[in-house]
Amino acid sequence: MQGIDHVCEDPQPVEYKGMVLECGYRLDIRVGNELIVELKSVKQIEPIHEAQILTYMKLSGIRRGLILNFNVTKLKDGIKRYVL
Repeated sequence: MQGIDHVCEDPQPVEYKGMVLECGYRLDIRVGNELIVELKSVKQIEPIHEAQILTYMKLSGIRRGLILNFNVTKLKDGIKRYVL
């Protein structure tokens, strides 16, 4: 992604009761500080996948997210958008 600020496999710290886990979770792709993209190849998007991206969005403070599921005939059918 030339010219677009992004980080792949971006480790994010988690702080809980004064303890910091340096790599509490990893974002598949973070685009600037504006968007989280989670990549999947599953039969269908399950509630656990939605909970995962919503948790990442809340913890990171990034208000927009996408799940891209590549296990579909048409990619447009595998895109789900989330906004906090």
